[in-house]
Amino acid sequence: MGKTIVVGFVAGFIATLVFHQGAAFLLYHFGNDIPSVVSFFGRTAAPFNMAPTKPLGVPVVISQAFWGGVWGIVLASILRRVRVPDLLFGVVFGALALTFVAVTLVPYLKGLPTWNGAIPWRGLLYNGCWGLGTALLLRPLAGR
Repeated sequence: MGKTIVVGFVAGFIATLVFHQGAAFLLYHFGNDIPSVVSFFGRTAAPFNMAPTKPLGVPVVISQAFWGGVWGIVLASILRRVRVPDLLFGVVFGALALTFVAVTLVPYLKGLPTWNGAIPWRGLLYNGCWGLGTALLLRPLAGR
């Protein structure tokens, strides 16, 4: 179980920096110039946000990577116990579970308005990319 925790955290942390922020990079640098992409995803902010976040003042991207690592532990634990197509499951898990928590629980805990019913396409894309990357990184790290 200890290996699952370490490997899951490392895979989720790295996947946030490479896959999640990679999708943000592509949308920012290319998607913002395409009107149909902007109408679907909205205008995208720059990736790798280094602004300090509460309560510790660490950069936003490091906070995101930390939580990506925590979710990586969850994904690694699930994939360890359940035999499913790991890449497909990673995409679906990332897109649905992480986005659902991001639009419901996180705002509630921060005292912000929760989900307004609009489909968060950008969140589904970013988190699906994270899930794909995490599942991909879990393959060699977990010895699959």
